[in-house]
Amino acid sequence: MERPLWSPSAERIATAHLTAFVEQVEDDWNIDLATHGDLHAFSIDRPEWFWTSLREFANVAAETWGETDLESPGAMPGARWFPGARLSYAENLLTRRDAGDAIVFRNEDGATRRLSWGQLHDLVSRLAQALGDAGVGPGDRVAGYLPNLPEAVAGLLAANSLGAVWSSCSPDFGVQGTLDRFGQIDPKVLICADGYTYNGRKLDCLEKVARILGRLPTVTRCVVVPNMRVAPPLDGLRDAVSLDAFLAPFAATGIAFARLPFDHPLYILYSSGTTGVPKCIVHGQGGTLLQHRKEHLLHCDIKPDDRVFYFTTTGWMMWNWLVSALASQATILLYDGSPSHPDGLALFDVAARERITLFGTSPRFIESLRKQGLRPADTRDLSDLRCLCSTGSPLAAESFDYVYDAIKADLHLASISGGTDIVSCFVLGDPTAPVWRGEIQTAGLGMAVEVWDDAGRRIEGQRGELVCVKPFPSMPVGFWNDPDGSRYRRTYFERFPGVWHHGDFAQTTEHGGLIIHGRSDSTLNPGGVRIGAAEITRQAETFPEILESVAVGQDRAGDARVVLFVRLAEGAALDDDLVARVKDRIRAACTPRHVPARILAVPDIPRTRSGKITELAVRDAIHGRPAGNVEALANPEALDHFRDRPELTN
Repeated sequence: MERPLWSPSAERIATAHLTAFVEQVEDDWNIDLATHGDLHAFSIDRPEWFWTSLREFANVAAETWGETDLESPGAMPGARWFPGARLSYAENLLTRRDAGDAIVFRNEDGATRRLSWGQLHDLVSRLAQALGDAGVGPGDRVAGYLPNLPEAVAGLLAANSLGAVWSSCSPDFGVQGTLDRFGQIDPKVLICADGYTYNGRKLDCLEKVARILGRLPTVTRCVVVPNMRVAPPLDGLRDAVSLDAFLAPFAATGIAFARLPFDHPLYILYSSGTTGVPKCIVHGQGGTLLQHRKEHLLHCDIKPDDRVFYFTTTGWMMWNWLVSALASQATILLYDGSPSHPDGLALFDVAARERITLFGTSPRFIESLRKQGLRPADTRDLSDLRCLCSTGSPLAAESFDYVYDAIKADLHLASISGGTDIVSCFVLGDPTAPVWRGEIQTAGLGMAVEVWDDAGRRIEGQRGELVCVKPFPSMPVGFWNDPDGSRYRRTYFERFPGVWHHGDFAQTTEHGGLIIHGRSDSTLNPGGVRIGAAEITRQAETFPEILESVAVGQDRAGDARVVLFVRLAEGAALDDDLVARVKDRIRAACTPRHVPARILAVPDIPRTRSGKITELAVRDAIHGRPAGNVEALANPEALDHFRDRPELTN
């Protein structure tokens, strides 16, 4: 008989925020919610009731919420949440001023900085005053070219406190990649670091910053944060000043938070840009705040004084998600550096030392631990760890097994999936429900998620397109420089008019969960049968000889054949025996149509700067087409290993 990998204890269920929220909703609206399914149905059938109960439960502060909860509820896009509200995102994150840890920062060398709630408040206060003195006001853009530093968090909060719009890139972006983003939004102030550390190397940023400034004429002030030097050299940097000098004229005071409309822009995030110039996705402060509060409280059970960590850079949406955990009065852990330096257990050293309660990472990281045979449970004290989140790509069933065997047995493993487009999740965890092998537990509350076939019909238990059929608060306000909204509508609503088409290939399960099979645009179609690329790579990567892989379709005589590229472990060889074993495994676990026509070895696989393998770039390369935007790739030179392969010519 099939059993879940983990079930929460009765005590854990009783003390969960989700349990308390259900009781509040039942009292507020005089209804009975016997199951999680009942709660989810309520959240999408009565959205104005659900989100009102959520903001009250989460103690979201506002000057006013207005008289209407939801305007034009049937319009998608076009629905407006709390159109009369006036609030401040930053104010909701800075409710404490005590001596407890608000932020703990560590880099891969072990250097540690701690900011108390009072110190974070004071830094935001001084930075907001300095930005205001530099002419920053509502609607202006403040850009951060920063590692995962406390100053990046303070920059976001200070900008929002003035009504300005924040946007950040990590400094591993090259000059052109950064200009592809910041060049579209005309920032008034650029906050940068002098350098950063990665994999044991000290990397200077200032030469790149000088070139970036040379092509951002709207920047009137460049603020340099010392990360590698006590006094970074500013020669050659236009309108530059050190952070200390920028803050020096201003003493910490109370913060005059600008309370602005619910949809007032909070930040601009960017699509990966692998097929062209990145889209500039504008997110509103109210929708972001409500969505993150829901996910942190109800789906992750984050409590005051919890210690929340996500391995991310400032260029990935999980950084924005992590920052919002301050609204739960939780400590956030920032890490700058490689997750495997000096060894694969580096992040678990931090988790043990800092008593992390929520640990966020990627399937790639978990799989690398498994391949190395590392067992954090045997050597690290993870007694405080309650939840492990994984996102960025589908989490393989074997990785679920590994987490419970080698990391911690009593753990809420939450595979989560959403995206930069919604700065949150469509599907994620439920801390009061069992975890089943290979499955994401549930659709997000308030998210009317369905799986559709190509004809736009809802399907159950079959692979299809992930859609959301009703509005939700964290839909983008729009795209920057898209005045009539046509590009926004074309991106999400062209495939199924009036319905959000997310671009994931998904499947519902008998337990009420979902499986994500990868991106729809990387779906393979041999013989007219749709196959998720992740279904193939998931099986290939169960072999210790294979570190990672990518599966793409190669056009052949009016059809397509599956080609699997593998990056091998040191000392491994792609011989006939390994090829046969991989094909047999894929055939047995999937179907004969999933079996690749060719399996080829490559020394590296191209990925975006947020670490996601890009199937589209590989597909272009094997067909001799130029890649879309190589600036979006962390390792564009990897494409050379896919071009002109003689094995693909017959």
